[in-house]
Amino acid sequence: MHAFSCVEDYRRAARRRLTKLAFDYLEGGAEDGDALRRNRDAFGQWGFSPRVLTDTSQMSSAATFWGREAAAPMVVGPTGLNGLFWPRADELLARAAADAGLPFVLSTASTSLLEDVRAAVPDGELWLQLYVQQDRRIAESMMRRAREAGFRTLLLTVDTPVHGKRDHDTRNGFKLPLRFTPRLLADCMRHPHWSWQMLAHGAPQLRNIAKSTGERADLARHAAMLSRQMDLSLRWDDLGWVRRHWPGEVLVKGIQTVEDARLAQAHGADGIVVSNHGGRQLGSTLAPLELLPPIVEALDVGGPRVAVFVDGGVRRGADVVKAVALGARGVLLGRAPLYGVAARGGEGAADVLALLLGELRTTMQLLGCTRVDDLIAQRLARLPAIQANQANPL
Repeated sequence: MHAFSCVEDYRRAARRRLTKLAFDYLEGGAEDGDALRRNRDAFGQWGFSPRVLTDTSQMSSAATFWGREAAAPMVVGPTGLNGLFWPRADELLARAAADAGLPFVLSTASTSLLEDVRAAVPDGELWLQLYVQQDRRIAESMMRRAREAGFRTLLLTVDTPVHGKRDHDTRNGFKLPLRFTPRLLADCMRHPHWSWQMLAHGAPQLRNIAKSTGERADLARHAAMLSRQMDLSLRWDDLGWVRRHWPGEVLVKGIQTVEDARLAQAHGADGIVVSNHGGRQLGSTLAPLELLPPIVEALDVGGPRVAVFVDGGVRRGADVVKAVALGARGVLLGRAPLYGVAARGGEGAADVLALLLGELRTTMQLLGCTRVDDLIAQRLARLPAIQANQANPL
């Protein structure tokens, strides 16, 4: 078996195991991929300023989210259609997160029932990501089921009134349900392990949407509900509607401006996620890490306290350190754990989280920090443009 030293090793292994159609769906961004590249490059714009002789013999990477402790300021974020990469991937990711001491966020577009995810991790900290369709009864049903299953925190995604233009999916003929064209069949023959699992377990279904609509599984119909039947009338005042159905914390995911961060604060959000949807919606947005400092500064000026999370481009524990030093309460992991589960199932997901946790703790000690609260902007230095480009070459 290959030795896996970092997330990039898992990315390469996932690429070897998955068909091109599946890997491009996991990996790709919108249009020319500018936002996707910018997300990763943003971390290379910052270098560290370590302190020495500070006694790091007793250190902890623990973080606290609304009084509940996590092993690190990391959350396994929401990703959809995970069953395309490995059977029951949602349960495997949730189990890996729970074993690592991290929260797990289940997507509305999950391929496992939220009740099954809870059964797989009765001890886990589970959060729900919510899309709102034109028929709001679907979202209301999803929130009710999640409450009853003991999910604690809700992430309301607000950056997807329509789906972004993803050229790679168009070129690959990616449609749901999958159409096994001669090109895809030839690709399946080159990836027998993925193909055998797909045959043995069947094509993934959007099971949570199906249950909340009270319909039988119908991938084509339920995928269309996500891509063409989103509630375009959703407004800031609708956070009140969400509050009536959700007693726990509510985070607004998809914030990309100071103005919207302040509106989220004014409308009573417990937190926000600075996010461009992994570069999968608008093709030319700024990186969330670039947007983070001014948003944090604006929310610190006054008003209710709002927890600021960030996602996009995280591949190293050092990236988490940089985000926290720039003001993030926590970092959502998207593609990184998916590479693990796509390469080696539950073992891969667990190993990716262990690698990131190890890198995070090593980076903290090398910086001279013993607590997450020690990670402040003074431990970072902005690099000149040439050095930054060399740090993360394309």
